[in-house]
Amino acid sequence: MGIKRRDFLKIAGIASLWGLGGKTAFEILAPGALEAQTKTAPATAKKWSMVIDTRKFKGPEDFQKCIDACNKTHNVPKVVPVRQEIKWIWKEKYENAFPDDQNQFIPEEMEHKYFLVLCNHCTNPPCVRVCPTQATFKRPDGIVMMDYHRCIGCRFCMAGCPYGSRSFNWGDPRRFIKEASNPEYPTRSKGVVEKCNFCEERLAKGLPPACVEVSKGALIFGDLDNSGSEVRKVLKEHYSIRRKPNLGTQPNIFYLV
Repeated sequence: MGIKRRDFLKIAGIASLWGLGGKTAFEILAPGALEAQTKTAPATAKKWSMVIDTRKFKGPEDFQKCIDACNKTHNVPKVVPVRQEIKWIWKEKYENAFPDDQNQFIPEEMEHKYFLVLCNHCTNPPCVRVCPTQATFKRPDGIVMMDYHRCIGCRFCMAGCPYGSRSFNWGDPRRFIKEASNPEYPTRSKGVVEKCNFCEERLAKGLPPACVEVSKGALIFGDLDNSGSEVRKVLKEHYSIRRKPNLGTQPNIFYLV
């Protein structure tokens, strides 16, 4: 592809100002070289994790902005009827989010509080073990993924997930999407399961998950295996709980209470 004289002079000027390793404009304009200079490096980790600071959620709007950001990023449809709704991230009351932590002396504030819930991207995900086609699989960085093309709709993964973090498309979800809010992310078809993917497509561009980006610090995302990461620092300094930890799934979503 050719390049206009004006663009050549512009890039040459940038090269002289930024230095770019002492490279000439001709070197910068070599096939693929300019793209390599400007492309954002992917975010990498040994084990991705999220910390949710429940103390920073003051009202319904704080939850909704995280939910809306996720839905818009992944074209999650608002399906009617509600019993067939598709959920990637949503809110639950304490009694539903932490049913095994119930006791008669729970503070009233905690008892009536809502919590943001999503796929826990477990270290030992039961959904992966029961999937017969490997449509549900775990990446080396800990993200539990869905391959929509491999999914046969058996819903074994839904039965295996103890957190209710998966949704099944009983009908064609595209009927409920008038216009895809994010044309870069594929819409799904009837008969497949879907769920949170930790915005792996954004991580590949060096961007944080959409919900984290709009949370204003209420959601912290990072590498749990990195002792110097922000999530490790926060977990070291504050008390946290996890959903159904007694099941041995080792959830990688932590809640500061």
